[in-house]
Amino acid sequence: MTENNLLLEIKNLKVAIENNMILNELNLKIQKGEIHAIMGPNGSGKSTFSKVVAGHPAYSILEGDILFKGNSIIELSPEERSHLGIFLAFQYPIEIPGVSNEDFLRLSYNAKQRFFSLPEVDPIEFLGIIMKKMELVKMSPQFLNRNVNEGFSGGEKKRNEILQMVLLDSDICILDETDSGLDIDALKIISNGINNFMTKDKGIILITHYQRLLDYINPTYVHVMQNGKIIKTGSAELAKELEEKGYQWLN
Repeated sequence: MTENNLLLEIKNLKVAIENNMILNELNLKIQKGEIHAIMGPNGSGKSTFSKVVAGHPAYSILEGDILFKGNSIIELSPEERSHLGIFLAFQYPIEIPGVSNEDFLRLSYNAKQRFFSLPEVDPIEFLGIIMKKMELVKMSPQFLNRNVNEGFSGGEKKRNEILQMVLLDSDICILDETDSGLDIDALKIISNGINNFMTKDKGIILITHYQRLLDYINPTYVHVMQNGKIIKTGSAELAKELEEKGYQWLN
């Protein structure tokens, strides 16, 4: 393990919301080229972990640190974290009435361009960029003209999240139960998009309840979170064991 390859490091993280401790001495390291799956019972802190890394303001960090490429990010805004290369795909993507998907995606792309002092693209240039990305997640161009997630099925909303991830070309991507509510065809399409996006320089964190996602995306490590900390780490075989036995045997 070399420090140059270390993308994300969670160090002794303690997090609370409204005086309720949710993450308790959480430690995790994500190297370039690794896919980490985080599993665990409801209420174990998985979604909180994803929101805290992304910079959700509702949570208070009591102790510990979050390092991205060796630098602490706990004082940075969600926007700054996103521009630097951290992406969170939501478990329940929200609808944004009155905002077209094309405008939303183009403005997101240009915001990152501005952050790095790169030239922004006009709508025509952007179409050339986004059409190639849409092919990766098998989305029809007609979705660009629709309002963000409005009237989208569950699978379409999740696909739109993956489209955003691919467009922003983020370095560390946290996918919070991206597989929930998907039929088998949508699961395969989304898994294929994630696999095509993954490179030796990126890292992915999959938060999931189900082993079935890991039939299509092979994790480097599987972690079990309980009571706000990781209590067990293993290979993909651990997910199959959890599918058979549940979580009680770990206590």
